[in-house]
Amino acid sequence: MVYQVIIPAAGQGKRMGAGKNKLLLELNGIPVFVHTLKVFEEDEACGKIILAINPQDELVFKELIKQYNLKKVDRLVEGGRERQQSIHNALKTIEDGEVILVHDAARPFIQKDSIRRLTESAKTTGAAILAVPVKDTIKKAADGNVTETIDRSSLWAVQTPQAFRISILREAYEKAEQENFLGTDDSSLVERLRYPVSVIEGDYDNIKLTTPEDLFFAEAILNKRSSIGNY
Repeated sequence: MVYQVIIPAAGQGKRMGAGKNKLLLELNGIPVFVHTLKVFEEDEACGKIILAINPQDELVFKELIKQYNLKKVDRLVEGGRERQQSIHNALKTIEDGEVILVHDAARPFIQKDSIRRLTESAKTTGAAILAVPVKDTIKKAADGNVTETIDRSSLWAVQTPQAFRISILREAYEKAEQENFLGTDDSSLVERLRYPVSVIEGDYDNIKLTTPEDLFFAEAILNKRSSIGNY
């Protein structure tokens, strides 16, 4: 099935400490956000890419989109101070279609199979997220002392993309704006409406590049995929 995808790319990425938009940092000589967009560009089921950006980065984004022949980028919209505002700005420009995905531009290793399983679930259930089972033991602490060890068997580390029927996500964002609610992800806004959200198991390679250390992991993933002919 054909889907559209919103990719917020307006963040400053202060934890990366790069002195510029982290999405313009290069992996194997190619900007991070280009790696991400190429996955959707090459996915036949992707109809349109809507990119939310900081206006000061508009020229460089346009130049790179042209350089790498990213034809599915349908429009650039102005991002907000918060990720949620960026996505809402993009969502307001979408009128048609059935399923919309939201994906972090700083997750360049998403796999097409994961996208396919996610969109199929969202088409059926209305809302679906990618996640992986938590590996580590998780503890709660207060004042420097452990207060509880959490049973990790039911814990999932959430990723993107997240997929929704457009009508559901639009309703969730409008309600959040009316009530000045700032969520941690798109699913949290939908959950407030009491819609069920399906969990689709993702891939541990689908990391988000946030800190300088993540770039070493990214290079390792690229090398692994190159060695097995998967990139």
